[in-house]
Amino acid sequence: MGEWKKTGCVLCAQNCGMEVFVEDNRITKVKGDPDNPRSRGYICRKGVNIAFHQHHKDRLTHPLKRVGDKFERISWEQAITEIAGRIKEIVAEHGAKSYAYMGGGGQGCHFDAAFGVRLMRALGSRYHYSPLAQELTGIFWASGRFTGKQYLFGIPDEHASDMLLAIGWNGMQSHQMPRAPLVLKEFSKNPDKLLVVIDPRKSETAELADIHLAIRPGTDALLTRAMIAIILEEGWQNRAYIEEHVSGFAEIEAWFSGFDVKKALKVCELDYDQVRELCRLLATRKWCMHTDLGIYMNRHSTAASYLHLLLSAVCGRLCVPGGNVIPGSIMPLGAHTDERDPKTWRTVATDFPALMGVFPPNVLPEEILSEHKDRTRIVMCCQSNPLRSYADTTAYEEAFKKLDLLVTCELAMTETAALSHYVLPARSGYESWDGTFFTWTFPEIYFQMRRPVVEPLGEPLHLSEILVRLADALGVIPAIPQSLMDAASQDRMTFGMELMKFIQENPKALSDMPYVLAKTLGVTLGSPNLAAMWGLLQAAPKPLRKAAVRAGFTPGIMLGEEIFQAVLDHPEGLIVGRVDPGENFSLIAHEDGKVHVHIPEMADWVKAIEPASEEEALQPDPAYPLILQAGRHMNMNANTLMRDPAWNQGRRDCTLVMHPDDAAGLNLTDGQQVRIVTEAGRAEIELEVTPATRRGQVIIPHGFGMVHDGKAHGVNVNRLTKNTYRDAFAGTPLHRYVRCRVEAA
Repeated sequence: MGEWKKTGCVLCAQNCGMEVFVEDNRITKVKGDPDNPRSRGYICRKGVNIAFHQHHKDRLTHPLKRVGDKFERISWEQAITEIAGRIKEIVAEHGAKSYAYMGGGGQGCHFDAAFGVRLMRALGSRYHYSPLAQELTGIFWASGRFTGKQYLFGIPDEHASDMLLAIGWNGMQSHQMPRAPLVLKEFSKNPDKLLVVIDPRKSETAELADIHLAIRPGTDALLTRAMIAIILEEGWQNRAYIEEHVSGFAEIEAWFSGFDVKKALKVCELDYDQVRELCRLLATRKWCMHTDLGIYMNRHSTAASYLHLLLSAVCGRLCVPGGNVIPGSIMPLGAHTDERDPKTWRTVATDFPALMGVFPPNVLPEEILSEHKDRTRIVMCCQSNPLRSYADTTAYEEAFKKLDLLVTCELAMTETAALSHYVLPARSGYESWDGTFFTWTFPEIYFQMRRPVVEPLGEPLHLSEILVRLADALGVIPAIPQSLMDAASQDRMTFGMELMKFIQENPKALSDMPYVLAKTLGVTLGSPNLAAMWGLLQAAPKPLRKAAVRAGFTPGIMLGEEIFQAVLDHPEGLIVGRVDPGENFSLIAHEDGKVHVHIPEMADWVKAIEPASEEEALQPDPAYPLILQAGRHMNMNANTLMRDPAWNQGRRDCTLVMHPDDAAGLNLTDGQQVRIVTEAGRAEIELEVTPATRRGQVIIPHGFGMVHDGKAHGVNVNRLTKNTYRDAFAGTPLHRYVRCRVEAA
């Protein structure tokens, strides 16, 4: 007999609630969970097909060791002993900077980060490479200067707004907010609301929009500077808001004085009157803004993010209901690492700082291939597949072959795993207790701890358990007294009292708490992740405690235990806290409680974004006359998590999309095999001719080119991108503006 079980999706950051029907230890049916307080029954076709992620031929079942050009099955004891031994040897000879951790920022499983980061730091390293730095660290950095901490970033409070401004975001396909397609349709249909889209092409979201600015690719920063200039010139800025809540406004006003708006908009290929009307709406409506990879992975990435935040501040839309607000959280998505602080590490070869506690994956190949004495020699790669997820596959292949030690902990034999010295099988998000800390709700603080719904095949371990075993073998876990072990087998109150005693006697053990909890309470609970969650809630900071009380939890010393039990009792997910919408400014970390808009490092960059220089920079290259958007959000891709292509059978899931006029000019036809060439490489792919794209721009989706059951499906678009073509400050790849040419194959 089968059984319906509650869980959540692991394929994107919305983690929609779902119910799965499990029969004979297999997921056979999936539906949205109406009891989930965030997604409320909504689910997309990716989630409906989650069984293809869980059950396929390439799942790893046993530890593997590379011997020559083949892999041999080994025991866990041998794997842990040998890997720990190699780490000790390499770090002893070359120093702590030789070790790098890659992972901890997946779409569905975040708990390994607590263990992976701690192991990294115990070895003396701080080199953590994360997907957050592939996309978001530019906006995190700019937000950090505005609010005082990089993890205090804003999200759109769309439910309390009457206008939604979508810039470089196709929410009808990429989501990036709870129930995004439903929210966008509601804005589109509601006569009292406006949906405004700034996007080069008529995306699925732009088709719904009340206003669509079909901007020229690569000119977002120029447009935003022009919009701020219009608002200031017209005197439409929110003076009362600026006076009360903004610091540094006087210093930035001159950056926009005398700016030639009409010339700028001509370069952007936009109508002046339409843009001016939008600016008037921004000055008068209750609006919020959603930006996405169309900004973060485009020209002037960090500067554009800064200008968008500045636009919000000028109009008085930061930290106010219906604007962009700082959400509450159980745990921040990252750490505040100020690059001005000499204690903040930088990469040794490329000199990039950690932002939000992580380093950009784009620079790792250079860090490995460098001849620097402190170059990277070890990569511990957890639930990450850089050979398909990150820019410049060719550079990554060359770099990874030079590593002294590459260990991949993964669900499947990925392209990265195939190059590794050791491959360790991890349990999936449906075989373990796990969850995420994405803060996409306001004013509620939502959390779901997914529980195992199927049993693993073979010998895979919780990813955190793998890291605990390695830490144990490396001797970085403090001695744990028998009294604490015994207390863990009793009730949690008894264990908590004994744990407090242990910490008082061993204060240094606090930094190793994930490991201590895993080896004690984790054994009793059957999950290191559950133990880590319990510990996190016992040490909940004051803002979370206040928010939890607002949500109905009881104040006092048992608050953490009460929340933990509620998490266990609600497999569908629950609201663990509520922030006060009227007190958003109280979350700002600056001493004056104001938004700081003057970032001196941005001055020269912003001033350089002007019509003449931008027009020159945008001139076509005769060798590469087209612009490739390397990565397209659609309901047929899911990064590299959906490795079995059968879930898209019968669909045109990986094509090069081109406008009919460009196809006619090149004498190409729909369905034809074509060759696309960039500075980084070339690939052959099926052509799809459609007016849904823009003249001069071609698009290839990301999340393809994986090898499944011995065969590659689709094109790996990262083979066409250079890792050195990146944002000058944050290192994010400029995937949305890659020069290319297309020809018949």
